[in-house]
Amino acid sequence: MISAVVLAAGQSIRMGQPKMLLPWGQMTVIEKVISTLLEAGIDDLHVVTGGNHEDVESTLTRYQVNLTYNPDYIDGEMLSSVKIGLRSIPGESDAALIVLGDQPQIEIQVVELITERYRSTLDKIIVPSFQMHRGHPWLIDKELWKDIFELEPPSTLRDYLVVNQEMISYIDVNTPSIIQDLDTPQDYQVQRP
Repeated sequence: MISAVVLAAGQSIRMGQPKMLLPWGQMTVIEKVISTLLEAGIDDLHVVTGGNHEDVESTLTRYQVNLTYNPDYIDGEMLSSVKIGLRSIPGESDAALIVLGDQPQIEIQVVELITERYRSTLDKIIVPSFQMHRGHPWLIDKELWKDIFELEPPSTLRDYLVVNQEMISYIDVNTPSIIQDLDTPQDYQVQRP
């Protein structure tokens, strides 16, 4: 089984308002991420919340997702949310997608490419790439989760990928959606549907 850790714990400081709850088509940003993952066949979803967690969690009540609160979200460290998310995954899971909650542009086909690559090769780390730029979501095999748990700030997930470069299996994709997220009002205005 492949699970997904959806990172939705940020404070949205640069956006100036809770970006997970911004409208995206007929739903919110976080709902679009969740619905895309479900449509791509990922049904074990673990959403890590923090800033505005009550509103984000109430928005997701109609979805079959596991909600986990990161009490350290104010520090703004993505690493702590990834650790919490991975720890919430059941034992039968083989790998986890690391998904940005502020990436509503995520495409079903990209998620399917990553999961199909994993099922056919069992590569330990699978990362999508657009024009030589790493993006999200990326997948990490359960055997390597312990390495994530041992990371401590100031180490980051980016550092982890650099150190483990030789284990990464890249998938070249033809879409910039893997490197787009929503940090500022300008990002939102340019990218919203």
